[in-house]
Amino acid sequence: MLKKFSLAALAALVVMSCAQSPTGRNQIMLFDSKQLSTMGAQTFETMKAETPISKDARTNEYVQCIASALLRVTPEEYLTNPWEVVVFDSEQVNAFALPGGKIGVYTGLLKVAENQEQLAAVVGHEIAHVIASHSNERLSTNQFMQSALALGDAGTKAYGVQYQQEIMAALGLGAQLGVILPFSRTHETEADVIGLDLMAKAGFEPRQAVNLWQNMAAASNNNTPQFLSSHPIPENRIAELRSRMPEAMTTFNERKKTGRLPSCKR
Repeated sequence: MLKKFSLAALAALVVMSCAQSPTGRNQIMLFDSKQLSTMGAQTFETMKAETPISKDARTNEYVQCIASALLRVTPEEYLTNPWEVVVFDSEQVNAFALPGGKIGVYTGLLKVAENQEQLAAVVGHEIAHVIASHSNERLSTNQFMQSALALGDAGTKAYGVQYQQEIMAALGLGAQLGVILPFSRTHETEADVIGLDLMAKAGFEPRQAVNLWQNMAAASNNNTPQFLSSHPIPENRIAELRSRMPEAMTTFNERKKTGRLPSCKR
């Protein structure tokens, strides 16, 4: 009886926590946006304390210029507080954005992103993760999985320990390969789609996103198969971007007609 009640409670929680991403995909959201913003701010402060920050004025101005152009076309609901942009002095080829309006770009990325458009593709992708509430969804999914696993453990104890290992092994396999990894790849693809639209709206030539990932592929020595990777492999990523390019180019050309295109200098 208790197990049935718990299952019903979990199901009700999922229904009450349902939301939709900007692409129309169903999501589970268990956390308040203020909670996520607090987590993001705390994490960012820790990173600033532990990772060297670039003091090169020109580099900082360049990255800030690109981020500002993208944020000007970001939906207003995500701009309630000023966004903070920090350039970290590190050889990592990476960037990130956190809930609460925090953007980090590593100087190593500037060696692969050859121009403002390519860097805009990365920063737009990271902002898209925030727009689509991917951090909330990931935390919520993990929380739900932990509750389901605990419930499964309690249920197997109630109905006989002889099946516990088999059921828990199946749940563990499902948690690792059936939910978590595809979930992450879904996020990456969705962020690519939203980010491509952002850069086009901001006036960055969207076809440079393809060039960026070609550069990434050339710079990477990682040949992990896509099925067990948390990110789409560059070839698949490029194919997806190309399939979205006609719409992105239409958006970009509309912006181009206004004569207002970014000009961020390194």
